Amino acid sequence: MGFFLKSSMKIGFILAMSILVSGCAGAMKGKSEPNKPKNREATAVYYDFDDILIPKELKVVDKATVVVSTPGYTSGIITLKGRVEKRSLHNFFTNNMLKDNWSIVSQIKSPVSTIMVFQKSSRWSVITIREQNMYTYVEAGVAPTLETIPSSSSGENEQDLFN
Repeated sequence: MGFFLKSSMKIGFILAMSILVSGCAGAMKGKSEPNKPKNREATAVYYDFDDILIPKELKVVDKATVVVSTPGYTSGIITLKGRVEKRSLHNFFTNNMLKDNWSIVSQIKSPVSTIMVFQKSSRWSVITIREQNMYTYVEAGVAPTLETIPSSSSGENEQDLFN
């Protein structure tokens, strides 16, 4: 019986040591290798305007969206809705528009809506954020400056049409 007890203790000791050693080896391995980035799903996307980032929580409202693309520029209004706080959207657009090289020109805030105006050398963007019922709506509009609109074929300048 003593032989059986000694053998069991040896086997138990060997198992305990192997678990301990494999655990330490795993811990050391984890420290020596650089952390691999986890696959993260994108939290924002570009839709029709390649320099206006939109949070993924917002979905396009097709019936209220109009985008016109021609050689040289894309303009129009993308309407989106989602359940996102107005303040969070304001911060998101302020940060990301600056990262996409837009300059902020003006902001108007009210308890119900926020209007943000941005400019680039040849374009303007107006982002309107408003809370309504259970959703927050965002309209992202882009238009070229009048100086960059090509003159019409009749020779009239587009700016002259507004004077």
